Amino acid sequence: MSIDVKAKIEELASKLQKDPALLKSFQQDPVKTLEQLTGVNLPEEQLQPLVTGVKAKLAASDLGDKLGGLKKLF
Repeated sequence: MSIDVKAKIEELASKLQKDPALLKSFQQDPVKTLEQLTGVNLPEEQLQPLVTGVKAKLAASDLGDKLGGLKKLF
């Protein structure tokens, strides 16, 4: 069984963006939060690439939102 990592990152980032409490939990303990969201209990070193991908997706989305706001100024 293989998973589409990119699609999973998109799905998890979307869930985190919609739920501030979940996002806060992710910021405090990303591995535990992703384990809860996915229902999969894996060693931290196996979840770390997923954590990194989700963090990057959230940062890119936040940057996009800020640039969108800046664009409205002009």
